Amino acid sequence: MAIEPAVKRTIVFVDGQNLFHAAKDCLQYTYPNYDPLALAQLICTRQGWQLDQVCFYTGIPHPRRDAPWHGFWSNKLAQMGREGVVCCHRPLRYRKERVELADGSMEYVTVKEEKGIDVRIALDVIRLARQRKYDVAVIVSQDQDFAEVASEIRDLAAAQHRWIRIASAFIHENNAFPRGIRDTQWLPLTKADYDSCIDTRDYRPKSPAQLPLIPPS
Repeated sequence: MAIEPAVKRTIVFVDGQNLFHAAKDCLQYTYPNYDPLALAQLICTRQGWQLDQVCFYTGIPHPRRDAPWHGFWSNKLAQMGREGVVCCHRPLRYRKERVELADGSMEYVTVKEEKGIDVRIALDVIRLARQRKYDVAVIVSQDQDFAEVASEIRDLAAAQHRWIRIASAFIHENNAFPRGIRDTQWLPLTKADYDSCIDTRDYRPKSPAQLPLIPPS
């Protein structure tokens, strides 16, 4: 049987858009106001784990399509990078979708899609486990697709004859689906937890037309 390490090296993987939408739905926050590093520190301190690294992932708008929000994310990611957070971002994809309006007529609208982020998170969780970089992986997300990653990590731990834990952190308060990722250790976060990790810095581009604090649609 693998021996549980006394010091548990931990990497926290933050799915930025999943966290934002959870904060919007559960706590009514209207823009990505979280501090991923502070949130990771809170999680690890509470569990008695050693935080070794924070990895953050998000899609960002194209500058020609949405310059204010591209500027917001560029500034926020740059600050996180200066604090030692490993940031991974992908450009949002745009496609036309035909929707029915209230009067029964049809209209084409532009839909933004985040592509490749979940795959990148999954690959990094597995890659860093293979490299023996952590004992605990925390995925800040409720995306059940990551349950397959949890299964892969258990197989990898058995092959490496070592102790590995995979956990998922998520907003629990006012959550219609208060569940973590299947087959992981669940780490629920309250509104008080989230509020203690709010980033109060203003990342809006400094221009005559200031970006309102509302999320991109």
